[in-house]
Amino acid sequence: MASSISTIVMFVVLIALMYFMMIKPQKKQQQQHQKMLSELKPGDEITTIGGLHAVVSEIDTEKALVTLDCDGVYLDFSRNAIARVTKKAESEPAAAAAEEEKAPETEETTESESK
Repeated sequence: MASSISTIVMFVVLIALMYFMMIKPQKKQQQQHQKMLSELKPGDEITTIGGLHAVVSEIDTEKALVTLDCDGVYLDFSRNAIARVTKKAESEPAAAAAEEEKAPETEETTESESK
């Protein structure tokens, strides 16, 4: 009787260990991927599951399609075909402010180099 109880306990422990080591991390990874897809916007640089590197041009939420710009070639992919976002698109005000900050630095360095 005692050996059958210990066998059942070991089996339950093994299943619990398998859940915490395999199933739970996979669910967390799926949630992170879904979050990444929901935050996707035009201008983001992405990599598809096939290894194609492109920039998001348009997003069709009704059909769950993403139009990608690959050096002037526009391709439609399912949202689920996106493996990862390699670079987020900057918001327009932040990008304009960054360009304004870079321009004066360039002028100062050229003036100091010419002296």
